[in-house]
Amino acid sequence: QLRLVESGGGLVQPGGSLRLSCAASGFDLNYNAIGWFRQVPGKEREALSCIGRSGGNKKYADSMKGRISTSSVGHTVYLQIDSLQPEDTATYYCAADFSGSTSTATMCSERRYLYWGQGTEVTVST
Repeated sequence: QLRLVESGGGLVQPGGSLRLSCAASGFDLNYNAIGWFRQVPGKEREALSCIGRSGGNKKYADSMKGRISTSSVGHTVYLQIDSLQPEDTATYYCAADFSGSTSTATMCSERRYLYWGQGTEVTVST
């Protein structure tokens, strides 16, 4: 059974860091890209980063460059976020690309991501 489970969210002070985890099961990360997204209630979901098959071809949102990085080890994909600010407060999701597309241009396009985790909440506050 295909499953994605995020963890690592929580309350963090401004300026702090978090490492979110996405545990994947039921499919092979060598064949499917994983994307990280976030959503604030009332706003559209935002793509943050994506990591291609077998951990290659990483892409990051311009708004987050320099503050985030993604990596994969085994069946888990990580998102490291540094210098967190209150505006980073959101629910963070990982998702798996089962579109079959190999285009790197659309690698982080939400429409390619067909399977989603339940999300992990991040709150940045004093």
